[in-house]
Amino acid sequence: MKVFVYRNLHKNCWSVKCLKTRRVVAHVDSIVLRDAMGKVSQAGRKRVLREKRKNVHAGILGHWDQSGTIENLSGLSRPITYNPYKYSSFVYSDTCEPIETCGTIVLTNSGKVREVQDAQ
Repeated sequence: MKVFVYRNLHKNCWSVKCLKTRRVVAHVDSIVLRDAMGKVSQAGRKRVLREKRKNVHAGILGHWDQSGTIENLSGLSRPITYNPYKYSSFVYSDTCEPIETCGTIVLTNSGKVREVQDAQ
């Protein structure tokens, strides 16, 4: 299922929105997304900068891998971050390099986002 996942600050979890129905279908502590990419609404980002107040304007698009778990993913991982006051898109935390698309992304219960590079 193709979904849009964003951090729900009120419930301290990830909200999963189905792209087909445009409805939130789940609230999860952690999730694995395949063929993922970061999505930032630039109009929403400008509103955050103007009002200095958070709103839902960014998240991760991808295919929800309901069979995947964090424990069975192999390979290296790389942390990802987004801060509307510093960046206009999702970036790698270590290099601040913008992210276009990713293979697999794991969003954990601590609020961390990591790209997983499968071992070849």
